Amino acid sequence: MVDIVFGFDFGVKRIGIAMGNTLTGQAQPLTVIKAIDNATRFRIIGELIEQWRPARLVVGEPRHPDGAEHEMTLRSRRFANQLHGRFNLPVELVDERYSSAVIPQKRGEIIDAKAAAIILQQYLDDHANIN
Repeated sequence: MVDIVFGFDFGVKRIGIAMGNTLTGQAQPLTVIKAIDNATRFRIIGELIEQWRPARLVVGEPRHPDGAEHEMTLRSRRFANQLHGRFNLPVELVDERYSSAVIPQKRGEIIDAKAAAIILQQYLDDHANIN
């Protein structure tokens, strides 16, 4: 069975979303949500979940290079908990601190979706036999 998996690069201004599947093990950018209010963000995410029917969700967990947590670590964790609570899907956190090395520092819509794809690809690579 092939499972669709969504990856999220959570940000205060934007949320990058990627999708991949367990058959090919490949992630690709999907979209970016620019809405600031949670109701709109979660409505859009709900529509994407309805359309693609992912089996699980993966959220990047940012940390300082030494592994220490910071404000965005806690915000990303809270976002992951909200995803699980609203959509009743398994949610996994992925350490994203090394993924930033391959992402240009200038943020933007395309970059956010690519960052989500890198986070999801890391998860798929680490869980190659999840089927």
